[in-house]
Amino acid sequence: MTDRPTPTDTAGQQPFDLPADLDVRLVVADMDGTLLDGAGRIPDGLWPLLDRMRQRGIAFAPASGRQYATLRRMFDRASDGMVFIAENGSLVVRDGVEVSSTPVERSFADEAIRLARGVADSGRDVGTVLCGKRSAYVERSDAAFLAEAERYYAELAVVDDLMEPDDEVLKIAVFDFEEASDVAAAMAPLRATHQVVVSGHHWVDLMASGVDKGHAVRQLQQAMGIGPANTMVFGDYLNDLQMLDAADHSYAMANAHPEVLARARYVAPSNQDLGVLTVLSALLGGDPE
Repeated sequence: MTDRPTPTDTAGQQPFDLPADLDVRLVVADMDGTLLDGAGRIPDGLWPLLDRMRQRGIAFAPASGRQYATLRRMFDRASDGMVFIAENGSLVVRDGVEVSSTPVERSFADEAIRLARGVADSGRDVGTVLCGKRSAYVERSDAAFLAEAERYYAELAVVDDLMEPDDEVLKIAVFDFEEASDVAAAMAPLRATHQVVVSGHHWVDLMASGVDKGHAVRQLQQAMGIGPANTMVFGDYLNDLQMLDAADHSYAMANAHPEVLARARYVAPSNQDLGVLTVLSALLGGDPE
């Protein structure tokens, strides 16, 4: 493994700088590898920062491939007034009210399920999650796969056939216990009409065309009456690229994928060094809690 570039030796980037006249109204943060610490937990120091942001009229939005129910549960102690960008941008909810959603056609979902089953039949250890508005659904019930799915889907039902649930489908997510490149290749025929996104080392997400975290951020900006100049975004992986483009104040974590480091305007300390909290504390004035 090679060392990650630092803010001072990465071309096209700057250490984070916060002008005195900064007018941030919206902060959006990816979860894994970005906001969450090295153990995958929300840092304790975030909670008082959220209180201060709320007092300053700054909305905070976690952005994730997780479902809305999972994000709401994770942020239950501070969810009043919060925004949630769920299912990699397919669903945006603000203070319990849907801002936008972009479901996929059921025929597309069924074709994605068939292709994923074909990957499994070829010998790959993969499992598929049908991500609906009301719940997520799986047809694998073994403990190893359920443990991975339950990390992201608090509302999860085991069914006999993924083509049976009567629900609006926001996304299809396929998990590969090795790594996601073979799944992404198998889904290539769907790229002509839909999004096929490698959202992590093991996950591939399939969504409606044009839907991503950046699309969700722009929908939210429109609803709030703000623009990129009022938006701060943090990310670390490929499915964060588009939302970096939606903000003037875009931050790659020091541990980010090289393409993310190249795309962002600034570099924040790594998630293990609580980089999001460091920047937010500077924004609000004061040291991280």
